[in-house]
Amino acid sequence: MIDLRELRTRTDEIRKNIENRFMNVDLDTILADQERRSALMQETEALRAKRNENAQKMKAKLDPQTRVALIEEGKAIKDKLAEIEAEYAEIDRKFMEEARTIPNYTHPDAPIGKEDKDSLAIRFFGEPTRFPFKAKDHVQLGEELDILDFDNGAKVAGQKFYYIKNKGVILQMALERYAMDIVMKHGFTPFITPDIAKEEILGGIGFNPRGAESNIYTIEGTGTCLVGTAEITLGGYYSGEIIPKDRLPIRMTGLSHCFRREAGGAGQYSKGLYRVHQFSKLEMFIYCLPEDSDRYHQEILSIEEEIFQGLGLPYRVVDTATGDLGAPAYRKFDIEAWMPGRGDDGEYGEVTSTSNCTDYQARSLNIRYRDDDGKPKFVHMLNGTAVALSRAIVAIIENYQNEDGSVSIPPALVPYCGFDRITRE
Repeated sequence: MIDLRELRTRTDEIRKNIENRFMNVDLDTILADQERRSALMQETEALRAKRNENAQKMKAKLDPQTRVALIEEGKAIKDKLAEIEAEYAEIDRKFMEEARTIPNYTHPDAPIGKEDKDSLAIRFFGEPTRFPFKAKDHVQLGEELDILDFDNGAKVAGQKFYYIKNKGVILQMALERYAMDIVMKHGFTPFITPDIAKEEILGGIGFNPRGAESNIYTIEGTGTCLVGTAEITLGGYYSGEIIPKDRLPIRMTGLSHCFRREAGGAGQYSKGLYRVHQFSKLEMFIYCLPEDSDRYHQEILSIEEEIFQGLGLPYRVVDTATGDLGAPAYRKFDIEAWMPGRGDDGEYGEVTSTSNCTDYQARSLNIRYRDDDGKPKFVHMLNGTAVALSRAIVAIIENYQNEDGSVSIPPALVPYCGFDRITRE
């Protein structure tokens, strides 16, 4: 969440930011509840002082009439205090819940717009792949080569689940290790993270674990959820801790399964592996000093580009529009790889994203460092996709397809695969 002390000092800026993000946040109600909360706190403190004063008077030698009067006064103070404390507890719960709906501030250079079409392409790598034959999409290729099985995935687990088979398995494992080697080269410590996290960790990271709009699978009766990304488990790793300043930056990379409900995720480009309920992903995460987060954001983006350039996949880098930012993100860059199987002529599709969340998540999770002045301050937290394996496989299969229906392996992956082509076995 944002620094709630700034609700009064930066009200106009916060209101404009909500407007630019096209979010439905009732700021007026939040401000009114903040005022009521503050007033109740002051009233509570005054009653506690009065109660202490009454108790102090009771210690003196008193005549019976005065003692009875003080006892009655003490009871009245106790009853009133209980009433005000209950009212404060309720308004505090409501206010904190509402305050979490306020998005992070936005980088001044982020393009203002409501949808992904308003995002700005800032860089291109390679030319879109063209073939002298009609390109197939990854679903057709994967089924013909017997490396993807969507029908049995749906039969066993439901729609948007799948099996990866034969050389497709080796391709995914090769991608994992290829990306891991690059990320580790840049100083990231590898983790395999839990697939489950507590609801309070998800909330602190900025994911809504409940409600019709939630993209999260909750595990009923446990207070836990299946994670949609290792951002959640890596971001919760230091929750409630003060990190020594000399340990920053901390670079972590986590391999995890990712589970997403994908409610409302239907569409012509959501078929196959592109939008599924379960996939594996290697995620990068950085904890750093506030003054360094913009620089590390660019570092994560450059690593993502190194991974996809090494695979020889054409892509573009997109500066995400304000309306398409998640609430925690101060700024977000996406890499969209060229996917020849989309539509008649191919199209770009998102394969990675990286976000600078500044101190927004750290405030909710209470992750701080102790500065040179000895005071604890909130760290900045950043995340970025090294490789979302399902979408990377989409791009590889479609860009490296051959006229005979086989798929060549990108040269960078051949040492990891042990073969250079996938054919029907």
